[in-house]
Amino acid sequence: MALLPILTAPDRRLKQKAAPVEEVSEKIVKLMDDMVETMYAAPGIGLAAPQVNVLKRVIVVDVENYDGGEEHNLLTLANPEIIEKEGEIVWAEGCLSVPNFTEDVVRAEKVVVQALNKEGKKIEITAEGLLAVCLQHEIDHLDGQLFIDHVSRLKRAIILQKLKKRKKSE
Repeated sequence: MALLPILTAPDRRLKQKAAPVEEVSEKIVKLMDDMVETMYAAPGIGLAAPQVNVLKRVIVVDVENYDGGEEHNLLTLANPEIIEKEGEIVWAEGCLSVPNFTEDVVRAEKVVVQALNKEGKKIEITAEGLLAVCLQHEIDHLDGQLFIDHVSRLKRAIILQKLKKRKKSE
């Protein structure tokens, strides 16, 4: 396994749409493993392939990893798709690609997601609360969206300006 570099906004590659996974091959499984290692090292609770500059519809999620501890409830998914949404919840979201910023985002409170697991089997996940929010957040990445795309234009502009300034000073 290997740690992968995480792209940060305003990198244009984060705005590209990811391609579907044809099959969960050894190469995709290795990508998933590397993404898991990268997510835990960051530390984060979710990571999408476009964040590590791979335009494939792959995400990894472990919402119980908020303490940076051991693997708790890891999901490794290819081609995740939200097939049902219910309710509404506001959550203060952050992102490894938008470091050191959080903003309240309105999401569905409950989602049903279909995907392929690491073994290539079709699965269905019913999620509420933080897991639902995280799945929606990571699936957004696959469509070239960041959580800041869900806030006001002014807030988004301020955050992007600060990120640009920070990159220049590095």
